[in-house]
Amino acid sequence: MATTDTQALRRTVLYDEHVKLKGQIIPFAGWEMPVRYSSDLEEHLCVREKVGIFDVSHMGEFLIKGPSALALIQKVTTNDASKLTPGKAQYSCFPNGKGGIVDDCIVYMKGENDYMIVVNAGNIAKDWDWINKQNDLGATLENVSDDYSLFSVSGPLAAATVAKLTDMPVGDLAYYTFATGTFNGIPNILIATTGYTGEKCFEILIPNEHAVKCWVDLMEAGKEFGIQPIGLGARDTLRLEMGYMLYGNDIDDTTSPLEAGLGWITKLAKGSFIDSDKLNQQKADGLKRKLVGFEMIDRGIPRHDYVLSSGGNVIGKVTSGSQSPSLKKGIGMGYVEAAFATEGTEIDVIIRDKPVKAKVVKPPFLKR
Repeated sequence: MATTDTQALRRTVLYDEHVKLKGQIIPFAGWEMPVRYSSDLEEHLCVREKVGIFDVSHMGEFLIKGPSALALIQKVTTNDASKLTPGKAQYSCFPNGKGGIVDDCIVYMKGENDYMIVVNAGNIAKDWDWINKQNDLGATLENVSDDYSLFSVSGPLAAATVAKLTDMPVGDLAYYTFATGTFNGIPNILIATTGYTGEKCFEILIPNEHAVKCWVDLMEAGKEFGIQPIGLGARDTLRLEMGYMLYGNDIDDTTSPLEAGLGWITKLAKGSFIDSDKLNQQKADGLKRKLVGFEMIDRGIPRHDYVLSSGGNVIGKVTSGSQSPSLKKGIGMGYVEAAFATEGTEIDVIIRDKPVKAKVVKPPFLKR
C-alpha cells in the first residue's frame, strides 16, 4: 500500500498540524501520512487506556442517491443493505466479478434513497471507476472525497472528549450507527461509531474548511483525558489485535470474501449480486484455503509474507503480523490450507529460516 513516487503524494488538510506535532511522515496509499508522533507502543496503549485521535482524511467518500440507489448498492456489495435503516451503517465489500475483492467498505444509510459509502484511501480511484461501471441502474453518484476530512476519536474516554463539542447524545450511539447534528458550532456534521480499533470510537466527517479548527479543538477537549494524536503504526497494531483486516494485506483482488472469513457479510440469500454465483459454487465445493488468526507459542514476531508451514511443508503465508502491545506476544493472520484452519492447530512460522511454533486461534486476539 505504500507509495514511493513522491511526486504523486497528496497531503490531508491537517498535514501542517502533523508536522507541528512532530509526526514522522511516510508515504502511505498515495498520501503523506504520520506513522507515529511518539512511539507505536505509547500511542497504542493511549487508545486502549485513554483516548487518541487519528487523521483518516485520506479515506474516500461516495454519495449514492435516487430511487435506484439501494438496487445499485445491493448489486455491487456482498452485505444486505436492505436491512439498513436511517442512522445505521454496515461493513461490506465489493466483489470484483472474478471471485476476488475490489475493496472493503462501510455503507451508511442517511435517509430514503440516500446513502454514503466510505472506501480505502489507496482504492478511491479504482472503487469509483468500478461503481460507475456497474451503474446501469441510473443511480446518482458523487465522489466527495476531496471535500471532507475525517477524524477518528477512539478509546475509553472518546465519548467524554467528543461530547464537549456537541449536544448530540454521542455516548448513547450503538456500534455501527451515526447521528447528524451540530458539532463545534458547525451544522450537519455526521458522527459515526464505525471505528477500527476495538475501543469506543467516533468517526467525524468535517468539511475541509473547518478541519483544522476542529482538530485543534478536539485536542484541547481531550487534554484532561490524556489525548494523543495517533499514527499509522499504532492504528495497525490496534486493528490487528481485533482481527480486523487490512486491504492489500489480508484481502485483495485475489481473495474471496468466503476464504477471508467474511461469510458474515456475504449474504448469498439476498439474491443475485456480482459474483454471487461464484461464491455459491465456492461454498458448495468447499474452501481450499482460509484466513486464520494465530498466536505465537514460542518467542518470535511474525511479519507480512513470512511462510507458514507444518511438518516442514509450506501450508500458507502470513498476511499481517506484529508483536501485540496488549498481549505481549506475537500475533498474526494468514491464509492456510483448509486442513490446518481448525482452532488449536499448531503450525510453524518460518522466522530467519527457522520454524517457530504458533497455534491457530479465533480472532479477536484481544477479548473485550
